[in-house]
Amino acid sequence: MLPRELIDLMRDLGVFPVVVGTVDGEGNLHMTFITWIYPVDERTLRLAVSSKARTAQNIRDTGKVAVQIFAPDKSLTCYGTAKEILEKIEGIPFDVSVFEMNVESVENSLFPGSTITGIIPFAHTGKVLKMVELDEKVMSALKS
Repeated sequence: MLPRELIDLMRDLGVFPVVVGTVDGEGNLHMTFITWIYPVDERTLRLAVSSKARTAQNIRDTGKVAVQIFAPDKSLTCYGTAKEILEKIEGIPFDVSVFEMNVESVENSLFPGSTITGIIPFAHTGKVLKMVELDEKVMSALKS
């Protein structure tokens, strides 16, 4: 299960950077960096990605997902299965799909004698106000 303090942190920050791993029907692995993720509860994560992205297609094909979360004093890998729950978020200029992941196990992935001192730092570049508006629309869809 996801720790309560991590759920609270992810909810408080809004967009939260994570690494998502998927696998296609032939067993090929794919990793990507996303920030549109929301913890529904201790065993459920919702994530949004471009509908045409390899990540989206892999989830549709196999449902296998791993999410790597870096937070203060934590590096957790969540393993589970996901399914598409919304094909397209309305009001967004490109197709973004929402997936819901059932977290089947959570593994501490820190090596002995190490710690994480914060979340992955990231910043929007380019048209920041448009990106903030986009984040708000996507995160609203993930929470509903």
